[in-house]
This record gives sequence, C-alpha cells and structure tokens, in this order.
Amino acid sequence: MAGGEKQPGSELLAFAPFLHSSSQPLTYGYGPRSLSELRAREFGRLAGTVYLDHAGATFFAQSQLTSFTQDLTENVYGNPHSQNISSKLTHDTVEQVRYRVLAHFHTSPDDYSVVFTAGSTAALKLVAEAFPWSSPGPESRGSLFCYLTDNHTSVVGMRTVAGAKNVNFMPIRPEDVCLAEKQGAATSDPDCQLVHLFCYPAQSNFSGTRYPLSWIEEVKSGQTCPVGVPGKWYVLLDAASYVSTSPLDLSVHQADFIPLSFYKIFGFPTGLGALLVHNRVAPLLRKTYFGGGTAAAYLAGEDFYIPRQSVAERFEDGTISFLDVIALKHGFDALEHLTGGMENIKQHTFTLTQYTYTALLSLRYPNGAPVVRIYSDSEFSSPEVQGPIINFNVLDDKGNVIGYSQVEKMASLYNIQVRTGCFCNTGACQRHLGISDEMVKKHLQAGHVCGDDVDLVDGQPTGSVRISFGYMSTLEDAQAFLKFIIATRLRPPSSQPVPQPALEEAGAPPAEREPRNTVPATVGRHSPPPQEDTPTDSRLWGDLPTAAEAVGLDPPLPEATRTWETPSEKAAGVLDGDLGPHVLTNLYLYPIKSCAAFEVTKWPVGNQGLLYDRSWMVVNHNGICVSQKQEPRLCLIQPFIDLQQRIMVIKAKGMEPIEVPLEENGERAQICQSKVCADRVNTYDCGEKISSWLSKFLGRPCHLIKQCSNFQRNAKKKQHRGQSAGVTATLSLVNEAQYLLVNRSSVLELQQQLTTSDENGKEELFPMKDLISRFRANIIINGTRAFEEEKWDEISIGSLHFQVSSGKFCCSSLRAANGD
Repeated sequence: MAGGEKQPGSELLAFAPFLHSSSQPLTYGYGPRSLSELRAREFGRLAGTVYLDHAGATFFAQSQLTSFTQDLTENVYGNPHSQNISSKLTHDTVEQVRYRVLAHFHTSPDDYSVVFTAGSTAALKLVAEAFPWSSPGPESRGSLFCYLTDNHTSVVGMRTVAGAKNVNFMPIRPEDVCLAEKQGAATSDPDCQLVHLFCYPAQSNFSGTRYPLSWIEEVKSGQTCPVGVPGKWYVLLDAASYVSTSPLDLSVHQADFIPLSFYKIFGFPTGLGALLVHNRVAPLLRKTYFGGGTAAAYLAGEDFYIPRQSVAERFEDGTISFLDVIALKHGFDALEHLTGGMENIKQHTFTLTQYTYTALLSLRYPNGAPVVRIYSDSEFSSPEVQGPIINFNVLDDKGNVIGYSQVEKMASLYNIQVRTGCFCNTGACQRHLGISDEMVKKHLQAGHVCGDDVDLVDGQPTGSVRISFGYMSTLEDAQAFLKFIIATRLRPPSSQPVPQPALEEAGAPPAEREPRNTVPATVGRHSPPPQEDTPTDSRLWGDLPTAAEAVGLDPPLPEATRTWETPSEKAAGVLDGDLGPHVLTNLYLYPIKSCAAFEVTKWPVGNQGLLYDRSWMVVNHNGICVSQKQEPRLCLIQPFIDLQQRIMVIKAKGMEPIEVPLEENGERAQICQSKVCADRVNTYDCGEKISSWLSKFLGRPCHLIKQCSNFQRNAKKKQHRGQSAGVTATLSLVNEAQYLLVNRSSVLELQQQLTTSDENGKEELFPMKDLISRFRANIIINGTRAFEEEKWDEISIGSLHFQVSSGKFCCSSLRAANGD
C-alpha cells in the first residue's frame, strides 16, 4: 500500500486483546513454565522452522530421548519370552508400562487390557479380523459393520475384512447420527444374539471436529443411530487423533475398542500403537492365527492349539517391540513434567487454534471477499467440540480456490510446514469440499491419486490445506503462518502484465548486465501431430547438435512498444512476434544434486540432458540422498567441471579444493544402489577421499555417488496436453525431467508476492538472483508475461526442440524432442 497504509482486513490480529475479548477463559502456555525456554531447551532443532503438522506427527522432547538412552545404557533388557534375569526385567518393565498406559486414560487392568500393535492401523485390522461377525442366514441379515463417513482410511478399510465374511456395511454421515440422536431411536431386541460394530473418531483428523463421547453409551443402549437393527452393538472409538492433545477418561466413556498411536502423543517411538480392549468383550474375540508367545500349548502334527489366557498374550503374536514399549515410560514422564498433563495441553492448543481461526476469518481482500474458506462443523467455541486443527483452502479475490500444492510450495519458502490433500479421510474431504462419488472417479481418470499434487481438476479442488498445533506450538508459530497468508495474498492487486525492470533493479550481478549475443526462444501451445517415422530415443539424441549456447540478454523493451495480445494459434506451434522476444539469458547445470549451480555459456548435450547435469549426489551413511531440506550447507558446495582434464573440482569455504574424475574406474568402482523419486538407480561410490572431505564439511558421515554410465532410468510416462507419447526420455539423477526452465517474468511476479516492509514501511525486495536460484533451473529465459510458460507445449532454442512435460509454479519441466 502507498506510504505503508494497510487495507482494512489485512492486519494481524493482536493476541492480548483477543484473549481478553474471549467469552471463555483461555490459557496459553503451562503456567510458570516458560514456553519459549521449553522450546529452546527441548526442541532447539525447530529453530527457524514453523511446523504445523502435529496431527500428522508431533515431536519428542530432548529430555525424553536422553532419559530413554540413559535407561538403555544402564540396563540389560532381554527377550521377554525367555526366563533369565534380563528377560524378567523386560517382562516386568513392559507390564509396568501397560499399567501406565491405562492410568493415563483413567482406567485399570480391572476394566481394560492393553494389546501392543504396530500402530493404530494394525489395531483396527486386529479388531476387524477378531470381531465375532455373524454371517447372513435364512432368518437373519447377519452382523452389520457401521462407520461414520468422517473416519480415517484405516477404519473404512475394515469393511474389506468384514465383507470377506459376508458382513454388510453401512456408512453414516455425521449429520444423520445427530438427526437420529434428536429424534430418538427404537430400542433393539436384547434377546437377539446378533452382534454389530459401530466405529467413529473422537476427533476428525480432517477438520478437528470432536464428536460426542456420549455416543458410546447411546449407541450401545440403542438410543441413537443406527436405528431399527436388532442385536447387540459394540463401539470402536478411534482415539488416535484425539488423545494427542486431550485427556480421555475411560472410566466414564467406556468404549469397547480404542486404537492408539503413541507417536501422535509424544513423537517417539514410531511404529508402536495399542488396542485397548474392554475386558467384557475380550472373551468374544476370535483368533485366526497364532504366533510365537501366544500359545499355551499346540501340536505341530495335528490341529491342536490352546491360547494363553490373557488378552495381551493371545493377540501379541511374536516378540513385541519391547525396547519401544519401554520408551513409552519416558514419553509419559516427559509429557507430565513439561506440561503438567493432558488437560493443560488441551487448553493451550485450543487457545492457539481459536486465535488462528479468528484471525483467518477476519482477513479480507479490498473488495470484501474472504481470503480463506474454512471447513469445519464447529465455530471453534470450545475444546469440547473442536480440536487443534484448521482445514481450509486459500481463495483469490474472486472466490476461486488456489490449489493446495501452490500454497504448500509458497509456505515452504517461508519455512512453514503444513499438510495438504485429503489426509487419508476421503469421506470428510468429499463432504466438506462438495466432491461427489462421480467426481472422485473422474479425478482418478484424470491422473489424480491420493497424496499427489494434482490440486485442481477443471478448476475444482481435490483437497485442502491443514494446519495443526501440538503441545510445544507457540504464538510465534501461529503468527508466522498468519503473516505468510497476509504477505502472499493481501498485496496490491495487479491485473496488468508484470513490468520488466532493468537487471540492476532486480539484483542481478554485473556479469548479467552487459548484453552480448542473444538466443531467441520460440514457444508453442500445440504440439505438431505425431509422425509415423518419429525416431526412437537413441536416434533422436543422435540428431541433436553437440552444444547449446546462451550468451546474454536483450535490453528491456520500453513499455510503450509492447503488445500483450494472445497470438493466434498456428499449426506449427510457433507464436507470433506480437509478444516480443523470448530470450535465453542463462544456462546452468548442477553436477552434484542439491549443490551449487555451475553457470556456462556453451555446453554439450548428452542423452540425459546437459552433460553431467545431476550426475552425482550426496548420500548419508544409509545411502539415502541428502537434499538441502535436510542439509542447507549443500548449497555452499561449488562444483566446477573441466572437460579438457576430465575432472570435476569441488570447492567450499574453509576447505581445500578436491578433484573427482568425471568417469568411474571400472576396476575400482564400488557399485551401490540408491533411490531417486522412488526409482532405484545403480550408482558407484566416488571413494573415501571425497567422502571424508564432504563429511568434514557437512559435519555428518556421507558419501558422493555417481550414476553408472551403463544404467538407464526412464522418465515416468505422462502425456501432456495432447502431446505424442512416443518418445521416452532417459534421466540422470533429476527428479522427473531432463531440463528445468524458469521464466524471469514469473519469478518477478513471485518476487512481488514476497515483498516485505520494514518498520518504517519501506519495501524490501527478495533478491531476484537468489529467488531464481531457488528453482534450480537449467534454462533461464526472459519471457514477456508471468506464468505464460504454464500453457506451453513445446519450446525451441536455436535448433533445439523441447517438449514441456509439466509447467507449474514458475518452473517448467522439459524433455528433448526432435532435433534438426
């Protein structure tokens, strides 16, 4: 805004007045315990990161891990199935942890048993397999599996197990349960021997809605939905999301089955959950498999098996993950010590959630349109009805949804981590976003699957954005997120094409300011029709020139000489000259994946893109690729390639330069395997010398590996906007395409969105060169209109022709096409 003036509806909601204006008491923090001091001492690794995916996984405290490690180093824990001293210690400790789990939920072994599982999903699968289902008969419809549509995928998936036993299932919408609750339900026949199972979440992992725990008794007594079904009802309460931030009192709300995942509560250990089984229902469960430790006696030669008596011993097949179970004790201790208990966590996280919700609702565009659309069944009035989750989509000033993938990528630029998609809860996603069953199937046909970044299909959202708070979340986290929304959405609207400033204004280095020759680039919105004699990939690359050249940038055209009309489409796929020149300004390759760029003005083209582009990568001690997301110092490693001497020289501040041969020595190369974007690749280790060099600089054990020259990895086959799918590109260690292209106009548009103001209202620009480098593109062009490249199908640079395999959010992926 001019003079730093703020538009009404774009201000950050002040926290102190919000607390005082609340209709109910709100609590931030944990009394005399300083939250900022707790964060610094226990969660220092979060410094500089705004983590808002606690519903996905929360974090363990440093003292929790230290205490557990000390426990392991001071004690000897053996297999609990043995009878020696160390095994007896393990058995007794595990039993003590079982008691601690039950005490945490305000119950005891008199009422419940704890069965340790591999997670809440494994607990749900156990119930589906062991529940005493009755198959339909001549005089009975059999058991019924009933579940709320707002359930996690793992609950809905139980129907496949039930279906295999000819059990019918009934999905129920949340509003239908509420309707039945108001109208009342017919009492079921107590003499009927049929058993049924009703499953619902204590807290929706999609929206954070907290469903009434009173449903447990109402369903079991026949007072609420499902109605008119004779038999006895049992209730499974999916508490995995709920208990991460709230207390659950099982002495009051006695569900029959409660699945849990402990990492949701205190971050560690992962891969360990539990099924709490009420002892009154335990004798009904049927065991179809027995593993080590579950048998009181059995015969190998005939069908004779007697299970152990306790529920845990019957259903914990094999040796449990006993060290992880022991770790739970330290998790409970840390949680109690740091926060004072789950009730305090419940109040703290709700305060942050209600504040953020209120602030988001207040954000408006200058025309009065809301900035976000929130998906919720509550008005965030109390922690009894709403958990610490906010689910939403960002809108533009016309009310159109901005794809969640765009929002997530922008958030990452601000070091803000959110969750996007449908969150393994398709039922809630459909209900809140208005996605019909037919649309889900249509989206699948269009190539969208759960967990990908296809956020819009025909302009309609396929998912949303979710933020969630944990016990160590702070007001600073919430406000950083709100400032991100304000900074990226509530800026002066721009309906005109982005102006092209001189390079000095954009922060380009002197080397880029002197124009030399230019390499014009032409683009097409339609690919030419496929020819019958389209060459194979190897022949195609044989036709290409040996080098691509980029030497300079045209001076910017005066604004008055530009025209902005969309050109008519031509059969050959080349634009008119009305839009002005598209000029290639820079050419980069990245010899080592995730390390610094190597800029050139002329470079050979190989069969996988620019020769040696992303041919090497740094891996950790487990052979896993290390990226800048895990190790930002990779960007300080600068590789240089000398084609004449056949070496790559690697430099970094404070280190002596080191040389690496461009090709492997077949006799000495140690072949290994690694993965890139789920593809397994054959590589070889570049040796101990460079490994030591990298390990010293990065401060962690790592190795440099290179893709084997005789290994071929093909790009995923994706037909894009009517293109021929006849050519399959071969890849180096890139993620998905041989080349990446960036349009300066698009980056300039992004720069404006990232513009911030200092305390005096003076605007501060994010340096253009630094912003361009974030996209790690090979080809930088000077286009004329922001994001025009998203509509391109092909591009020509001199005599080189490329097809656009994808174009989104400034950076477009290219693969080679026919070469002249």
